[in-house]
Amino acid sequence: MKQLIEYLARALAEHPDEVRVEEEDQGDRVVIHLYVGESDKGRVIGRDGRIANAMRSLLHVASTRAGVRAHLSID
Repeated sequence: MKQLIEYLARALAEHPDEVRVEEEDQGDRVVIHLYVGESDKGRVIGRDGRIANAMRSLLHVASTRAGVRAHLSID
């Protein structure tokens, strides 16, 4: 799941070297923290959060198939 979010964020960002993804295990769920450069935040979040919501939807599908609960945090 971490690789999925990293792949999507790097494809969207103008500066893919500034993209960093961390995975935190919180018992019954996994929290994925996405860090991007200041200039790329708008690209990753999208207008009205549409891209961020699409990434969360894909993460939900991947986590359901893996049998875990996952949450995406864009920092």
